[in-house]
Amino acid sequence: MSLTPEWSIQSRAHVCAISGSPFQDGDFFYTLLFFTKDGYHREDLSEAAYLARSEGPTPFSLWRSKFETPPSAPPEPLAKQTAEHLLRSYISEDSPSKINVCYLLAVMLERKRQLKEIETKLAPDGQITRVYLHTKTGEVFVIPDPQLRLDQIAQVQQEVAGLLSPADSPPLPQLPNPSTTPPSA
Repeated sequence: MSLTPEWSIQSRAHVCAISGSPFQDGDFFYTLLFFTKDGYHREDLSEAAYLARSEGPTPFSLWRSKFETPPSAPPEPLAKQTAEHLLRSYISEDSPSKINVCYLLAVMLERKRQLKEIETKLAPDGQITRVYLHTKTGEVFVIPDPQLRLDQIAQVQQEVAGLLSPADSPPLPQLPNPSTTPPSA
């Protein structure tokens, strides 16, 4: 795995990658996530196709899910920036300078139960990569974990709060740095 973050969002398929048969509401299927020289590649297989799979490359990550027909998309609210919109935007930019913000946005979405961590991978160089599943769309988000130190979290939280706040709202109060705050008497 390279030292640069490999970010990826891949949508859940509506058909089996091997048979081409459409998934029906309530069908179980397997998702295989592969890491190739070109990045991450996702394959969704029907249960029968997965069980019949005898050989092939070992997936980076693998899980079983229940197919749910996606609901129709609600109309998009005007000029509303959400954590999910920001995460998608920064991932599509593929900007290594936004790794801390992307990680914190993913954690926020996990707490809101919009993302579900499926797996954590540790590379030989110590880099941690977290694989998230979007609970409604079935998309896979691959997010590098920057392994933030406690003294870095407040700064990243302020940056995220500034991105999510309307421009005309007052800034949030600065959180004290635990390493420089004098003890109370």
